[in-house]
Amino acid sequence: MVEGRIHVGEDFPPDVPAFASIEAFVAELADASTSGTAVQAFDARYVAGRRHLETAVDHANRSMDRDENVAEDRAVEILCYAAGRRQIERALEMGIGAGTTPVLVVVDGPDEVSVANRVESVLGPGEAFALSDPDRIATFFDVTDRERAATDASLQALVCERVALLDVEK
Repeated sequence: MVEGRIHVGEDFPPDVPAFASIEAFVAELADASTSGTAVQAFDARYVAGRRHLETAVDHANRSMDRDENVAEDRAVEILCYAAGRRQIERALEMGIGAGTTPVLVVVDGPDEVSVANRVESVLGPGEAFALSDPDRIATFFDVTDRERAATDASLQALVCERVALLDVEK
């Protein structure tokens, strides 16, 4: 996983790589990738830790191997699992938006190291995991205060359960 910051749109800070549009950023990621290596970017504020994304990658790869995938593209399948949603449009809420965003990029496949190095060169430096937003995460994944009070499980564990439940909902 690669972490950093980007800015999409106008009025960008001088120390952050800027892109005219989300499509321009996605094109840069596509240029950094190689065949067979999935690259998927997330707004870090929606990510409940490293294990959240690792769980999503594991489930997405398993669904692709079993031909049970929702999306044709493995990177999009990873996005759907990370979001805990079958609908791609709803899963895209976890993606990059306009403005300056802390970014986490999953790189998964046979050429991970070199692709991750190229992705890192596209992003501005920054510790994105530290910028996850527990309230935003709880709202996005419908984790209620009542649910959290009823268990000793961390928010990350509850989100990983939501990721795993996507298999049941298919």
